[in-house]
Parts: sequence; C-alpha cells; structure tokens
Amino acid sequence: MYRLDNRIAFQDKPLDLLTVGELLIDLISADYEDNFESSLYQKCFGGSPSNIAMNVKKLGIQSMVASAVGEDGLGTFLIQHLQEAGIDTSCVQQVDHATSMVLVTKSQDSPVPIFYRGADYYLAFTPSLSAAIANAKIVHFSCWPISMQPARHTIEQMLEAARQQQALVCFDPNYHPMIWQRGENGIEYVKSMIGKADIVKPSEDDAERLFGPDTPENQVRKFLALGAKLVIMTLGREGALVSNGQETERFETLATEVVDTTGAGDAFWSGFYTGITTGQTIREALQLGFAVSAYKLKYTGAVVDLPHYQTIQHLYHINP
Repeated sequence: MYRLDNRIAFQDKPLDLLTVGELLIDLISADYEDNFESSLYQKCFGGSPSNIAMNVKKLGIQSMVASAVGEDGLGTFLIQHLQEAGIDTSCVQQVDHATSMVLVTKSQDSPVPIFYRGADYYLAFTPSLSAAIANAKIVHFSCWPISMQPARHTIEQMLEAARQQQALVCFDPNYHPMIWQRGENGIEYVKSMIGKADIVKPSEDDAERLFGPDTPENQVRKFLALGAKLVIMTLGREGALVSNGQETERFETLATEVVDTTGAGDAFWSGFYTGITTGQTIREALQLGFAVSAYKLKYTGAVVDLPHYQTIQHLYHINP
C-alpha cells in the first residue's frame, strides 16, 4: 500500500521517468475566449506525457519520451525542443504521417481543445523502447496512445514489460471522446486499464467523463474499486483528494495567480514524480506537485521555464 507518509522504494536505475504517449503541437490562442474567434495562435511544444518529461528534466531528474511524430517540420521542431532540453530522443519515432496537433483556447478555467491526430498513434514497440522500460523507475502513460491502434497494442506490450522490470506504472486517465475511434466504447477500455496502474491522477473532468457526475469522494472510490492503488484526483481551485483505500485526505492548492491553466495537471504530475524519485514521502511529493503547478499557472503555455525543484520548495515554503 502507498501510505501518504511513506517513501516509495525504487530499484537503482539510471532513468527516473519514461513517459509514453503523445508528442504534438499545441496551438494556443492569444486571447481568452471559448469560441475559437481568435485570429492569432502561438505554436507551442505539447502533449501531456512529453510536457511532463520536459518539466521534470528542468526540475532536476532524468526523463525520456517515447512517442511518434511526423517526418515533417513540426516533428523536427518537437524533437529539437527535447534535444535542447537534454532529453534522449532515441525513442521518438518519425513516421510517414502528419505530426498531431491540438488547437486550444487560452483559459483561466478548463481549456477547450480541438484535436487533429496523425502520427501520434503509430507508436511501435521497438527494441529502444524495451530498453528504456528496463532502465526506468517510473513508466507513465495517458489515454491518447490507448485510444487507437496500433499504439494501443504498444501500450499493452509496454505494461507487460514494465511489470517484469518492476517499474512503477502511472496512468493519466484523461479520457476525451474526441480522441477515440468512432463507434468504440472507449470508456470501458479506459476503465479496464485503471487496475493495471499503481497510481492514477484523474481530474474532476476526467472522472465525470468516465463515470458521470458525482462527488469527488465517490469518484475516487470508483477508481479504487477498479484496482488503482493510489488515486490523486485534482480539483482545480479546490486542490486535490487523495486516497489509497484506507487513508483519504484533501490537499489545498498553492496557486495564487492564474494566467493560463494549460498544462497545470502536467506540472502537478511533474512535481509529484520529482518528489517521489528524490526520496520524499508521498505527502511531501504531493506538496511539491502543487507548488510546481502553482508556478506554472502564472505563465502561458503547457511548458514553462521551471527552476530546480529545490528552488520551488523554497519559493513555496515546502520543507521535505
């Protein structure tokens, strides 16, 4: 059981975090609006797992991305961003499909997306990916790669390999019907994946899309009932509700200024992963997650120029 005041014991491996899933372009509106009336959009590095990998590298731990991009200028742009951050790109595959992108309105609440998918779901299980899993303490994945074949089969192979290598498996159940194949019950498949993960971090919106409206307490119980060992449900301005089935606690947000919510959940994951891989308790890592998220919320874009995690701990008066 993942008790809140305990540390997670990891094997001695060179890679702290392997994120597997989408690497794509975020086109973010210059204006705050919900109807896509803005005539100006900024091209940004994007894709939730890739954002997390970029963030944790800046925070001070080792990360790697496994994803697929197009053999085009946008794919090159994304790969170069990773390389400039000092991240190994040997598991970023270039395929004969257009690089995926998401059109997003800048928002102080929940951003509204439109998805344009191409290369991202052609991720293959390669020897390089198998080697990366063997070297990783944590393997993280999201709903994007499981929503379409052949990437879904790749994730299934990845999960089997991660179990064999005793990696901590973490799942972002960010289900959205627009990324799923028409006519398929994606909700049931996502539910079937929850029990294959050690830690899941749904947002309140994720939970409602999967289970329908309910209280946060009831939603968390549903994730636990499906086999999750630790559930971290982020609640926006209300912080988070965290449970391992025996301990259930609410945590307050540390955010005081909100410029753009894009990537706030990724920032939380990033702080949390940095905390648990640097020897902090789960409770302390959760606080670091809130601090990194609060820092990110002051800036536009999913990936911002984060300082080292110890600097963030000092800024937000966190003492691990």
